[in-house]
Amino acid sequence: MGVEIRVEGLTKSFGSQVIWQDVSLTLPAGEVSVLLGPSGTGKSVFLKSLVGLLKPERGNIWIGDRNLPYLPEGQLYETRKLFGVLFQDGALFGSMNLFDNIAFPLREHTKKSESEIKRIVMEKMEMVGLLGAEKKLPGEISGGMKKRAGLARALVLDPEILLVDEPDSGLDPVRTAYLNQLIIDLNAQIDATFLIVTHDINTARTVPDNIGLLFRRELVMFGPREMLLSSEEPVVRQFLNARKQGPIGMSEEKDVSELEAEAKAGIDPGRLPPIPPQLLTSDGRIRKAQSPPGAWLRAHGIQPPPGSFIDELGRNWLEEWPRYVAAGNNHVGAPAGPSQSPPPGPQFSQGSKGGPPPRRH
Repeated sequence: MGVEIRVEGLTKSFGSQVIWQDVSLTLPAGEVSVLLGPSGTGKSVFLKSLVGLLKPERGNIWIGDRNLPYLPEGQLYETRKLFGVLFQDGALFGSMNLFDNIAFPLREHTKKSESEIKRIVMEKMEMVGLLGAEKKLPGEISGGMKKRAGLARALVLDPEILLVDEPDSGLDPVRTAYLNQLIIDLNAQIDATFLIVTHDINTARTVPDNIGLLFRRELVMFGPREMLLSSEEPVVRQFLNARKQGPIGMSEEKDVSELEAEAKAGIDPGRLPPIPPQLLTSDGRIRKAQSPPGAWLRAHGIQPPPGSFIDELGRNWLEEWPRYVAAGNNHVGAPAGPSQSPPPGPQFSQGSKGGPPPRRH
């Protein structure tokens, strides 16, 4: 079962350069969260701070009742065992085969017998679809297989928190889609708390339960997926639409004169794209953290962009969800009451437009 992470007023600098400041958010236990942001906004630095590899100048990182930045070395070492980390390139040892790479944390941090290590390694390799590749070297496999091997290694100590840094880095869209599906399936199976750093808009729009956006050394927004995907915040709209018009520039942020010129020219920053249905597990189970489509929007009286919650087969999941649950897809991992009526609040249709912007959190 995952654990909650509470970040309060976190600030990180390198010399005189402030990377981000006063970042506060809560990663709910057992849920999948994504952190977005333009290049150079310190997303990977944030992951390293969460695991205690970098110490912030100010702020708290509460993991249960332990405040990570202020732990003595011994307690920090023990707390890190709660984490599994998938690095951008997999970070595999080139001279070791996949079995030994995945077994490495068990041999380093436990006193398990080789027979027990073999059982665990083979179990994790099966989870990520790598059975039969145990003897291959990292140089003999594809980028997607390296990612899956790195993920298996991150899982061998049964972490309660899994940090995933740019899982789509170096992968084509098809293999990124497979990896996204694997993340959703793993979350349903092990209930760990996931935090994914990514630039991939499709991943951010379809995978997580929560999304955050870093920009201008601050956390612009963090909250449920539907909150951010329906936001009228200019930087959110620009990032989700991948447009040049808006606060984000080539270096990171545009200066005042550029923004004023865009405003005078009346350039439309683009409508928010439709909100897609959230990715379901391969076996149809409903994850504990998964909410019915549109539940957050209804509860806050917000209309989604036209065309939202319609999948590639043309199914409208606002209508499909009750049938999906009634058909018996609420087995292992299902929330307490997914088949109950939607949360109170105004109803909406696919053709409706507009609606007030969500509150900042």
